[in-house]
Amino acid sequence: MPEFKTINDTVHGTIRLDPMVLDLMETLELQRLSGIRQLGLTYLVFPGANHSRVEHCLGVSHVAGKLADALGVPVEEKKLVMAAGLLHDVGHGPFSHTLEHILSSKLAIDHMHLTQAIILGDEDNVRPEERKAFPDVPRIPAVLEKHRVAPKEVAALIRGPEEATGFRTPRARARRYLGQIIHSAIDADQIDYLMRDAHYTGAAHGMIDFNRILQTVALYEEELVVDRKGLPALEGMLVARALMYSSVYFHKTVRIAEQMIARAVERSGSDVRDVQKMVDAELLQWLAGQGEFQRDVALRIKYRKLYKRVWERGRDELTDPQRQALLELSDPPKRRRAEDAICKRAGIPPGRTIVDIPLPELLISEPRIAMTDVKVLDEGKVRYFRKVSPLGRALQARDVSDWVVMVAGDPRYRKEIGRAAERVLFG
Repeated sequence: MPEFKTINDTVHGTIRLDPMVLDLMETLELQRLSGIRQLGLTYLVFPGANHSRVEHCLGVSHVAGKLADALGVPVEEKKLVMAAGLLHDVGHGPFSHTLEHILSSKLAIDHMHLTQAIILGDEDNVRPEERKAFPDVPRIPAVLEKHRVAPKEVAALIRGPEEATGFRTPRARARRYLGQIIHSAIDADQIDYLMRDAHYTGAAHGMIDFNRILQTVALYEEELVVDRKGLPALEGMLVARALMYSSVYFHKTVRIAEQMIARAVERSGSDVRDVQKMVDAELLQWLAGQGEFQRDVALRIKYRKLYKRVWERGRDELTDPQRQALLELSDPPKRRRAEDAICKRAGIPPGRTIVDIPLPELLISEPRIAMTDVKVLDEGKVRYFRKVSPLGRALQARDVSDWVVMVAGDPRYRKEIGRAAERVLFG
């Protein structure tokens, strides 16, 4: 009889781990995630947000299994989505999404690209010298193959049913619901992180009726749908997602802390692939040993002496020419030149100013944020959520942050930065 173990999860209660999950949990790739906070630097604002990325991965695997059971899929398909749920974040770097835009800018990839490559064995998120310390520990592809799960099929689910051609297989295309369980407008990833992050931050916005969702999901023409009876639970989940982004994930102080770390890494000139292999504590220690600017940022994060918001503009406060000027700053080199120009005009050291334009980064780190394309089954007919519920249309139009552009900086130079910012950004 196969060996099973149980763990007590803070959010889902008792979770049973089957042999495949247990073996995957022993890999260095997954254990590394224990040193990465699920919410990055959010603990500086919400002190309880110290949960790790590995907790979330276990939760996603559990939720994926529950959704598979609710949909009545075969055992081998349940095994596949549970593996994908467990492994979907192995490509994350220190402080989770904090360095995502640097990865995108420097290498034209994101953490999901790295995740797929790690699952396939083409990349590694463990340093070579650390890998050599544990020569008997197998890598993820070997573990999956041992349990008769194809690494390529797991990798194909990470981006959902619209996966790039290079990872598609005819079998995966025929079973769109498998990809939807892992990455879609309503998936195991979002269900777990909303529940988990709400619990650890104490924010009531993220509470969702998972049990009702389980009772009302179904398969229709090889796709995941929600029965009309589950519409209130679906609305609640998508509203919770929107509110959590506004109140937690894109809290202005969290954004400032994340941008401070990102600028310190960006200005170090180091290979982002090496930085991506670090965990949170290693990154702060490494920054402290770099230049003066990096050391200052590491100390400010350690003691929560953060930059302060100096100046910001919302969508309705901008003219068309100003919006166009900001669009150009979505290019990282141009944005960095603008930051340097503000510092020069203000007569302060380089790096002490941050120009934050969140929307481009949000689309990299969370491409599902505007997704409301859930299909609702109503008396044998399928309609899109946005056609059934007015909330669907409202959520697509809703802004995540209150600002389109925010300038923050060293509080010692608040006045100087404030005077220089608008002149540099808008001429």
